[in-house]
Amino acid sequence: MTGNGRLVLAGAPIGQAGDVSPRLRELLADADVVAAEDTRRLRRLAADLGVELRGRVVSYYDQNEAGRAQELVETLKQGQTVVVITDAGMPGVSDPGYRLTQLAIEAGVTVTALPGPSAVTTALAVSGLASDRFCFEGFPPRKTGERARRLGALAAEERTMVFFESPHRLTESLKAMAEAFGPDRRAAVCRELTKTYEEVRRGGLAELAEWSAPGVKGEITVVVAGHAPGEAEPDLGALAAEVERRVAEGERRSLVVADVAKGAGVPKRELYDLVHRKTATP
Repeated sequence: MTGNGRLVLAGAPIGQAGDVSPRLRELLADADVVAAEDTRRLRRLAADLGVELRGRVVSYYDQNEAGRAQELVETLKQGQTVVVITDAGMPGVSDPGYRLTQLAIEAGVTVTALPGPSAVTTALAVSGLASDRFCFEGFPPRKTGERARRLGALAAEERTMVFFESPHRLTESLKAMAEAFGPDRRAAVCRELTKTYEEVRRGGLAELAEWSAPGVKGEITVVVAGHAPGEAEPDLGALAAEVERRVAEGERRSLVVADVAKGAGVPKRELYDLVHRKTATP
């Protein structure tokens, strides 16, 4: 049976409540159900906007998403309008919303979005880096080995890359990016976008890692230039050192060589021979 409800993914302001549109005000006031990542933040936003939430307000966050999504689909099948709103930005983009969207589509429910501010495109715009082609990579993996593999696979990416990162992992991630992309690769760290203490720091990755070492606070978006045609060839010695480090952590040498070589865009045999020579040398 096809449902006749409506699921609306609502973009929330990333810093300034005044950035919301009149449509969002109307939607929050008229929705049958508002599913919020943080219900307290939602109520503060509604108060700032002078909006009365007449519908039912429920929590919808990472830990309860699986069960709550199914419950909300049943609500949609009954013909009600459900609005999903996260703490900032668009639901489903590194935030809850993807699972419910999938289930709603499968149930034949209308799915639409109310666009709003985005940290991804805002950071890209102010970074000063090329914006004609870009890719969004979300949060880098937390574990050192996984992060190195993910970034290594992006070493030859020609599009500008946009990442999210938490303040306490920023320096580690910037150092890993400097190792994978080169210390002088241009980047921008965008902090607290649209807020009172907004800051955009631009420079090479190694320089930015050093700048961030004493500690950085706030919401962070990192924009990194893509690999430029004609850019200096990867340092095979550095790649071999990366292989040795990961092997020392317990990974299989053949798999690591293949992974690092692919990420850096160098012949696997050439890197393997170099690693073999280094390990064979007393």
